[in-house]
Amino acid sequence: MSERLQPGDTAPAFTLPDADGKDVSLADHKGRKVIVYFYPAALTPGCTKQACDFTDNLELLAGAGYDVIGVSPDKPEKLAKFREQENLKVTLVGDPSKAVLEAYGAFGEKKMYGKIVTGVIRSTFVVDEQGRIEQALYNVRATGHVAKIIKDLGI
Repeated sequence: MSERLQPGDTAPAFTLPDADGKDVSLADHKGRKVIVYFYPAALTPGCTKQACDFTDNLELLAGAGYDVIGVSPDKPEKLAKFREQENLKVTLVGDPSKAVLEAYGAFGEKKMYGKIVTGVIRSTFVVDEQGRIEQALYNVRATGHVAKIIKDLGI
């Protein structure tokens, strides 16, 4: 399993395809704060809830200077279907190789239904304008997570 990131660490750079197959880089957001969240799979109940929560609060987050990028191991085609089906407004990018997931410590062993499995660890990172990790949250819950971030950021 990859090392977990800590506040103050430099956020690992990435360039991944979005739902339309266009490259999205963390560097594209330099000078703005970014919430990068990692989720297991598009079109699943928990991940849908989380993506809809971010979409519902996107205006509030953007108004406070935050961009939002959701990362999963899904291919762009599945992300496009997810975006259309749920009317999502957040930027969704795919990491089928799981290299970025591993760089953020968001892929590895986790407990699921009492068993140890290897997979995506639902995680969220707040990256500041200089590309440093402001908050690193691992094993977050899909429900209520966005409200907690908004509260913790004082928005």
